Amino acid sequence: MKKLLKSLLQTGLYFLEQPERAAETVRERIKEDVDQVGRRFRGEDHTLQYVLAFAAGVGVGLGVGMLTASASGKESRSAGKVRDVGDRVKTHISGEGDLATGA
Repeated sequence: MKKLLKSLLQTGLYFLEQPERAAETVRERIKEDVDQVGRRFRGEDHTLQYVLAFAAGVGVGLGVGMLTASASGKESRSAGKVRDVGDRVKTHISGEGDLATGA
């Protein structure tokens, strides 16, 4: 009876230790993965840094473009304004208009 009880206790302890062994394996894998990601950020693999820098540049460029735009897109694409500016330039070049007043 004593041997059976001892055997059952050893079996129970074995099963109780299994999650600890599995957890240790998982901890080691996670540590390896974290180390690998850290190496990529520190300089061994620049791809992710390049992609993030490109995305940030596009975002900043769009923001600056929207803030500094002189007119809306619809107004900028208007062919009438382009013709008006062209006519004014032709008038000034031909000498018909007064350069000081713009008329």
